[in-house]
Amino acid sequence: MNQTILITGASSGIGKATAILFQSKGWNVIATMRNPQNETELSALENVLVTKLDVLDLESIQQAVEAGIQKFGKIDALLNNAGYGAFGPVETFSRDSIIRQFNTNVIGLLDVTRAVLPHFRANKSGIIVNISSVGGKVTFPLGALYHGTKFAVEGISEAMNFEVEQFGGKMKIVEPGAIHTDFTTRSLDISTDENMPEYAHIFQKLQEGMPAFFEHASPASLVADVIYEAVTDGTDQLRYTAGEDARETVNNRKQLDDKRFTEAIKSQFGL
Repeated sequence: MNQTILITGASSGIGKATAILFQSKGWNVIATMRNPQNETELSALENVLVTKLDVLDLESIQQAVEAGIQKFGKIDALLNNAGYGAFGPVETFSRDSIIRQFNTNVIGLLDVTRAVLPHFRANKSGIIVNISSVGGKVTFPLGALYHGTKFAVEGISEAMNFEVEQFGGKMKIVEPGAIHTDFTTRSLDISTDENMPEYAHIFQKLQEGMPAFFEHASPASLVADVIYEAVTDGTDQLRYTAGEDARETVNNRKQLDDKRFTEAIKSQFGL
């Protein structure tokens, strides 16, 4: 029987590229998204179930998991990919916006994971891949909310590794760098306030520096390849970086103390 992976956020970018790759490798794919009625490419592929899942909607999560099991008999791997990034001074975000950022990137990830865990325990196996980011290892200006969620994903994943190994499961963390997706237009929430001029300079420098950050971005297919490796390599490796920029940034962070790394980031953005 073919193995099956459930993917959140499969309508575009990393999620969609991963769905296509796993299907091409003979896997069954449960490709979930908020608006499955708009998806045509994945729907045309064999052994792909396109179904609704909104990480903020518990009922849709449970229904997607049940539909996948009913369709394919078993789920062998989960990819928690859905998410977005809020950037701007913390002071400019409403409390509702802050809650939405953490609900989507952290609580939603936990809710989907909790929905699949009983199935994994019953089968005494299961691989959970959480998409973190190089932003889960280092921080950039005005990214307190986004980085806070990705640092949380890192900690959750590392700690859960002790839990899932009790029944034969595995945790994997994938840390992409800059990726050519529609993240900056579709999944980025920028906040500013002209009544807070103290933040104007750093906000301007962030906007000016972003194009250079994505100048050498990797394709989403590269991350999909790393995810496939994480799921199929049969090792206990926990973390996987995706992209040369991610590897370079993580290595630099390991070699520099806080002060020198902070100064390097400031220099990068002209601050």
